[in-house]
Amino acid sequence: MSFAAGTRPLLGVASSSRQTLKKGFHDFIRGRTPGGTYKVPLSSSNIVGVYSSRGQRPYQEDTSSAFGLQLPPQELEASYRERLKTQWDGSKAGSEFFASQVGFFGIFDGHGGQEVSTYLKENLHRLTEEATRAQIPEIVAFTQKHGGYFKRWRGGALQRWTKNSLSEPGTGMSVLSIEERLTLAFLQADKTVLETIDRARRCGATATVGLLHSLDTPAEPYWAASKLCLTIAHCGDTRAILCKTATGEATTLTENHHAESRIESARLRRMGGDRLISDSFGESRWMGVVENTRSIGDGEWKPSGITAEPEVRSQIIDGDAYAYLILVTDGLTSLITDQEIVDLARSAPDPSKAARAIVSFGEDLSAQDNCTCVVVPLKGWGKVGGQDITKDRREYRRRQAGALSTRMQRM
Repeated sequence: MSFAAGTRPLLGVASSSRQTLKKGFHDFIRGRTPGGTYKVPLSSSNIVGVYSSRGQRPYQEDTSSAFGLQLPPQELEASYRERLKTQWDGSKAGSEFFASQVGFFGIFDGHGGQEVSTYLKENLHRLTEEATRAQIPEIVAFTQKHGGYFKRWRGGALQRWTKNSLSEPGTGMSVLSIEERLTLAFLQADKTVLETIDRARRCGATATVGLLHSLDTPAEPYWAASKLCLTIAHCGDTRAILCKTATGEATTLTENHHAESRIESARLRRMGGDRLISDSFGESRWMGVVENTRSIGDGEWKPSGITAEPEVRSQIIDGDAYAYLILVTDGLTSLITDQEIVDLARSAPDPSKAARAIVSFGEDLSAQDNCTCVVVPLKGWGKVGGQDITKDRREYRRRQAGALSTRMQRM
């Protein structure tokens, strides 16, 4: 970011270092000053950029969210130690609040209606923070009741907490891992929408969530942190992309959960390959209907293997090495390459203008689908090196799209 680590950015509110900080999700991120703390609202255009367009659709089914969560430091310590072989001491973060502060950023692409994507926008952050081991038996039992594919399902990432665990009692982590917490939150969301939203039988949403946690000691806000844990929980064909500071190169963090993809084809193989059907345009559909084989909702297709289990990956990154994290819906990725998306943001003065530039380019190409973009700056923001290697191609594509639109208007 443009302000130095440890200084108070725009809209900071100073407070005494002796102030009692309440736990619970919130719409701001807190940082430290020499004499106390400050907080910055996640609605600030300098902190998170969000922009959406309906495209050619008469309705908007995309949603997004940004929150600060409080996750148990002992759980984070155990996850890093056991899953990432990284030592982190939360007691050196400056306070329990700073040790537990995690940035939550989500993007949700609804289909068949906006009910499920709206529910995720309003609740998935809360479900992530409130997840506990006590919920697991009920969630696993509910999911198994879908039958079909789930008759032999044993809990997936949650299996070690079930009666089907292959581990000896008392072995492994004694707390939830980050992967288990996010899996539980996604499955709880799926259970709730299927039980409370009538249309969720044939209505659903895909989702990609990014968690950012500072590992600095003492802790800094994610945008100023030199060392972070980045966790991506992914379900469907929304996408997460990182921009490398030194070169401006795009690093794709997710893979579309379509039936023909590497991960999904292996998972669904036991259901029979004859269920993957291509239409006259050459596009593949599971059961001849479903494009995304992972989603929240879509209850009618659950027995055929449509799951709300997210694919969760965590990594430790250097904040200086990356300029920003981008989350986008498939209304953009179906038209624009990941490198084009990253290049469109490289010279923007703030993340809100970066998100708008990305979506506006999709509109220039006559995007048919809803388009939404979330841009989250990291410590390398404003320092992107290398060349804008897609600039000429983007200009060519914009001219071609404009010429086509003109011809269509004359017909």
